[in-house]
Amino acid sequence: MSDDNSEITGSDEVDGTSGFSTDFESADLGDDESNQGLFDDLLSGEPIFENKEVLRPSYTPHELPHRSDQINKMATILVAALRGETPSNILIYGKTGTGKTASAKFVSKELESTSQKYSVPCDVEYINCEVTDTQYRVLAQLANKFIEKNEARIDDRVATLESLLDDIDEYDADAARRSADATAPGEGADDRTASDPFDFVSSADAKPDADGSSGDETGAQSGGSAVETGGSPDGSTGASDSSSSPSETGRGDAGGTGHDEATTDSSAFPPNHPLESTAFETRAEVEDRIAELEDDKESFEEVPMTGWPTDRVYSVFFDAVDYDERVVVIMLDEIDKLVEKSGDDTLYNLSRMNSELENSRVSIIGISNDLKFTDFLDPRVKSSLGEEEIVFPPYDANQLRDILKHRSEVAFKGNALSEDVIPLCAAFAAQEHGDARRALDLLRTAGELAERSQAETIVEEHVRQAQDKIELDRVVEVVRTLPTQSKLVLFAIILLEKNGVHSINTGEVFNIYKRLCEEIDADVLTQRRVTDLISELDMLGIVNAVVVSKGRYGRTKEISLSVPLEETEAVLLSDSRLSDIDDVQPFVQARFEN
Repeated sequence: MSDDNSEITGSDEVDGTSGFSTDFESADLGDDESNQGLFDDLLSGEPIFENKEVLRPSYTPHELPHRSDQINKMATILVAALRGETPSNILIYGKTGTGKTASAKFVSKELESTSQKYSVPCDVEYINCEVTDTQYRVLAQLANKFIEKNEARIDDRVATLESLLDDIDEYDADAARRSADATAPGEGADDRTASDPFDFVSSADAKPDADGSSGDETGAQSGGSAVETGGSPDGSTGASDSSSSPSETGRGDAGGTGHDEATTDSSAFPPNHPLESTAFETRAEVEDRIAELEDDKESFEEVPMTGWPTDRVYSVFFDAVDYDERVVVIMLDEIDKLVEKSGDDTLYNLSRMNSELENSRVSIIGISNDLKFTDFLDPRVKSSLGEEEIVFPPYDANQLRDILKHRSEVAFKGNALSEDVIPLCAAFAAQEHGDARRALDLLRTAGELAERSQAETIVEEHVRQAQDKIELDRVVEVVRTLPTQSKLVLFAIILLEKNGVHSINTGEVFNIYKRLCEEIDADVLTQRRVTDLISELDMLGIVNAVVVSKGRYGRTKEISLSVPLEETEAVLLSDSRLSDIDDVQPFVQARFEN
C-alpha cells in the first residue's frame, strides 16, 4: 500500500472532526468606542493560521513524508486481515517524534476503510499505555469498546430484520389485494387484464409448482420470515452491511454455523417474495432472531474502571471480542510503560488468546521508544509478540524541513512564513535526535507568538522566542512533577542562590534542606540520600553539579541552578506543602574563598 498523496485544504476536516467558521470582518461591531470589548482589538488583526490543528501531535496527516518504507512494510503484514487471516504481531521501535504513532494510525485508518470497502469485518483499537497503564484498565477499556461496537451492530441487524418484516407485511397485503380483485363476482379475465395489465394469471388458473401448490399461494407462506441473504450479515435483501458479520446465523460466540449455511430454496416461495434467497423460512424465525439479538444486547455488562477481579474483566473482554467473526488489531502505544508498571501479564494474555477464540482473531501492534524493553519480557511473550519488528530511524534536518513545509502549506495562510523560519525550526529539532514533534511544536508556537504580537509574518526572532518558551515549559513541567523531597532540595538551592551564594556545596544544601523539612514537618533524609537527589536533578538538567577536589579536605559537589530562578521558584511555591515557606531566610555560614 502506498501513501495517500491527496492534498488537504484548510476547509477539510481535521482528524475526523470539523471546526466552525467565523467571519469577523462582516460582523457589525459598531462605531462606539464604549462597545469595544476585551477581544475586539485582538480580533481586528489578520490571522496567520489557516488550520492550526495540522501542527499538533494528535493530527494524523494524509501523507507522511520519508516513512513510505515503514508504512508499506506494515501494510504487507496487516493485509492478511483483509483475507480473514490473523496478521503477525508487530513491534515498532523508534525515538520520540520519529513518526511511529502517526504511521501506525495512518495504516490502521486505511485498513478499516478498505475492510468496509470489501465487506470484511476488521476492527482496530488504539490504547495509550502511558495513560492506561495497568492490566485492569487496558482490559476494561478494550472490553467496553467492543461491547459498544457489538451493541451498534446488533442495532443495525435488528433494524434490517424489522425492515424485512415490513416487506413481508407489504407483500402479503399486495397478494391479498390481488387475490380479492381476481375473485370479485362478475369479473372475468378480460376485466382483470384491463384493470391490471400485469396480472395475467389469477390464483385459480396459476400453474402449479413442482409440489403441486399454486405459485401465488401466499396464505401458508406469508407467515414466513426473512433471514440474512447469502451476502448480507443482517438478513436484508439489499446491499450487505459492512459493519455486520458475513453470516447472521446466530450468536457468533454461541455456536453460529458460520459462512457456509445454505439459504432457503427460492422455489419454496412465490416470485419476488421477501424471504426468497434468505436463510429464514417463516416469519416467526425472523421474530425469534430479533428477540435473540435483543437478549444478546441486554446481556452485555459494561466494565467499571475499578472494583472487579481481573479474571472477570478478561472474561468479559474475551466474550465481547469473540461475539462476531472479525479480525481485531489492538494497537498499544508506549507499550514499555505498561510492562514497566504492570509486568507482561497483559501481553501474555493478549498474545495467547487466539488459541481459545472461536470466531475472531487478534493481532497486536506494540509501539515503544525503548529498544531494549523486550529484554524484561518472558521468553514466551517475547517470541509471540515480536513476530515482526519495524524500526523508525530519526529524521535528519532535510527530512524535517520537508515535513514542516508539507504541514505549513495547510496550516498557514499564504506568505505567512519568512524563508528562514522552516530551516531554523528543522535545525533546532535535528539537534534533539530528529524529533518531528518538537519541530512542529516550534513552528506552531512561533506562529502563536507572531499572532499575539499582531505581526503579519513569522520571522526568525519568533522561532527563537518559541525555542526559549518551549524549553521553559519543559522545565516547569519537570519541576511540577518532582517528588516533595526533590522539591525541598531544589528549593534549598534556590534560596542559597537568592542569598548570593555561588558554587554551592552539598553540605550547605543539606543544612538548609533540614530547616525546610522542619518548616513543613517532613521527614529528613540522610545527607547521602540528598546527594543522590542532587544527582537526579543534575540528570534532569535542572541543576549543574560538578565534583571538585578540595585537596586534603576531600571532594565535594559544586552546584548551580541551570533553569530560570524566578519561574522555578514560582512553580515550587504552587505546591500547597511548600507555599508557606516562601519567607524563610536561611542562615548562610560565612566562608573564605580560595
